[in-house]
Formats: sequence, structure tokens, C-alpha cells
Amino acid sequence: MEFLLQCWEYVRHLDVHLETLMREYQFMTYFILAAIVFCETGLVVTPFLPGDSLLFAAGAITAKTGILNVWWLMLILLVASILGDNVNFFLGSRLGKKAFDRDFWFIKKSYLERTQRFYERHGGKTVVLARFIPILRTFAPFVAGIGAMPYRRFIGFSLLASLLWVPSFTLAGYFFGQLPFVKSNFELIIVGVILVSVVPIAVEWLRHRNRKIDDSQVLPIGGPFEE
Repeated sequence: MEFLLQCWEYVRHLDVHLETLMREYQFMTYFILAAIVFCETGLVVTPFLPGDSLLFAAGAITAKTGILNVWWLMLILLVASILGDNVNFFLGSRLGKKAFDRDFWFIKKSYLERTQRFYERHGGKTVVLARFIPILRTFAPFVAGIGAMPYRRFIGFSLLASLLWVPSFTLAGYFFGQLPFVKSNFELIIVGVILVSVVPIAVEWLRHRNRKIDDSQVLPIGGPFEE
């Protein structure tokens, strides 16, 4: 619990921490931010890392300090996002159905099954849609690999998802982050970005709150993607 509270405090004051990071590490900040994005999209053990809020805050602080170039920032984060997706996809394809056998210390079976049901409703578009939803963003490429989605199909959706996700939040922060209202309420804006991001999860939870999921309703792994 203490760890989660520390993470929350860090995210609340993301602008302060990012500005300190940029001023201290200068050019290396590109790669520090890229590493965070890579881990959030590429490693199933780190779904708790900031995504949408990090991109927004990075764009805003880039505009404020001028230390980084926003176009280079977006390019590097795009590459990190795509590489993360690919690593996650191949991890899923290598582990296969074993990942659904039981809970692990770093990943719960219920998260994977929830992501799989999302795939069953939305198909390959899930790679794009899930990019804007915390937790699902981390597990979607992994489940796509488990489900044997053809790689050529996956990479197309992955490229589209990254091209929509990284520029939209980074440029929103860059162009709107220095508005007087946003600057004076930056903490609330960051919290708002997080809340908007988790709305789909809340809606999904409410829809299934009183509905017991029958195992027979979950398609076999690989079913949605077999051609």
C-alpha cells in the first residue's frame, strides 16, 4: 500500500519531477522517458507505470523549458512504444497458453482473460483501442501474441496505435500545457487525464459487476485470430 501511495504522489506532481529530470539530465531525458514508455507497453510486469499522463506532462514541460525538442521527443517515444509492443507480442507468443494456467506474482489470470474478452468484442482493433486504456495497454500485445494473431496484422495495428497515442497526448501537453488555467491546475489536469483513461475500465466493471463470467463464454486461446 505504501508503494502505491508513493506512486500516486509521484504521478500527482509529475510536472515537478519531469522538470527536475529535464534540467538535471538534459539530453538523456529522451532515453529515460523512452525507457518508461517501453516498459509500460513492453513488459507485463509494469502496467502501473504512467502512460497518458507522462506523455501529456512531457509535452507541457518541453514547451515550458525548451530543453527538449518536441518532434525528437515524439519520434523517440514512438520508437519506444512500437518496440515495447513487439517485445510484449513475442513474449506472449513464446509463453502461449501457459500464461492462462494460473496467477503469477507479476500477472493475474483475470487481467489476461479480461483483455481476451475485449479482443473477442473488438478483434484486431483492440491493439489500437487498448492503447488508450491503462492496464489493457500493457496486456493487449501480450494477449495478441498468446492468441496467435498473425504478426503482419499485429504490426499494422501497433503502428497505427502508436501514431495516434504518442502525438495526441504529447502535442496536447505541448500546446495546451502552458495555458494559464492548465498551469495553475496542472495537478487536477493530470488527475483528469488519468480518470478519463480509466473510464472504459470502470464501465466494463459496472457492466460485469453482477454477471458471473462463464468459462464457456471465453473463446479458446487463438480462436479470435485464426484465419
